[in-house]
Amino acid sequence: MNPEIIDTMVRAAMQVMDNAYVPYGKAAIGACVLASDGTFYTGCNIENAVPRLSVFAEEVAMYRAVADGKREFDAIAVIADTEEPFVPNGAVCQLLAEFNVPEIIMTNMDGVVKTAKLTDLLPCGKATTDNALRPTED
Repeated sequence: MNPEIIDTMVRAAMQVMDNAYVPYGKAAIGACVLASDGTFYTGCNIENAVPRLSVFAEEVAMYRAVADGKREFDAIAVIADTEEPFVPNGAVCQLLAEFNVPEIIMTNMDGVVKTAKLTDLLPCGKATTDNALRPTED
């Protein structure tokens, strides 16, 4: 992927971290997804007193894009103030698999950037068609 696009995505993800609502864990996370048409969508994590109701930054970015009618994506960038580049968890990777987001850009506030293919982070992820019912014979 073009280094300028990666830089734009990382900067957008870093900027949206300021909007994170993190009164409990205090760890702000930012994400930026690149739709295949070149549109960027950002998201930050939003915590809740009931942990199950919290949402991940990557989810927010993806949901914004999907709500805007996007279905094809090229990459997602995630950032947090961590020692190592921030790695999305399995649930987020499964969401990315649903929409076949091929490239994950992981970074931290020190500027360390690592990229990975989604299939490397979630080798057995389920795509939309994996759960489709098999046709029945008449």
